[in-house]
Amino acid sequence: MKILVLLSQVPDTTARIAFTNGNTQFDASGVTFIVNPYDEWYALVRALELKEAAGAGSVTTITVGGADTDATIRKGLAIGADEAVRVDAQPTEALQVAEQVAAYAKDKGFDLIIAGKETIDHNGGQVGGMVAELLDLPYVALASKLDVAAGKATIERDVPGGVEVVEAALPLVLSAAKGMAEQRIPNMRGIMAARTKPLTVVPAAATDNVAATASFELPPAKGAVKMIPADDAGKLIELLHTEAKVI
Repeated sequence: MKILVLLSQVPDTTARIAFTNGNTQFDASGVTFIVNPYDEWYALVRALELKEAAGAGSVTTITVGGADTDATIRKGLAIGADEAVRVDAQPTEALQVAEQVAAYAKDKGFDLIIAGKETIDHNGGQVGGMVAELLDLPYVALASKLDVAAGKATIERDVPGGVEVVEAALPLVLSAAKGMAEQRIPNMRGIMAARTKPLTVVPAAATDNVAATASFELPPAKGAVKMIPADDAGKLIELLHTEAKVI
């Protein structure tokens, strides 16, 4: 079974958030970047588990980005991916990324294409569905469990009040959510092996960007805390009604 896993590079969750160029671009100065956790912990690890259970197959990662993403990509190799592909283009918006992934994958015969449910920077959750549409493949979003047997995938999704079970024939695309797998920490053997595993850089396909960032803005600063005496419930109710507007 051939599996392709989408890996994105994102700012560490502790990064200072600031913008430049008239609030149209994230300020990456001094920021540490990591593999998007949903891609790493759930999509990649489950792909590796499926390969290990089958005793055969391959897991390839694909990232759209510049040379600055190579160190991040190597972590995926250290965790266990067999090879990595980097499309040499700066990611600008979801459709552009999906088009680059689809252009690479269209003639490679992948049985499964797995993405994390979203990236932790933009939280769009769009790329997986777009890749499926571009490749004319079935798509299942927000999968929390995945098993594969006899050319068919059995997928579970958490839904309000229960669990939905979906069956689909391979090949297909899905996005992985919490519950799909448990995080793996690269060991020293994996880290050393990652140095010699292939990281292939491919040129970007021609795409037409359909969206652009108009501006970013930070959320408003939190107001000062108001302390209400414990015996003044009336004042608390008044403020919740007139200021917080929650009742």
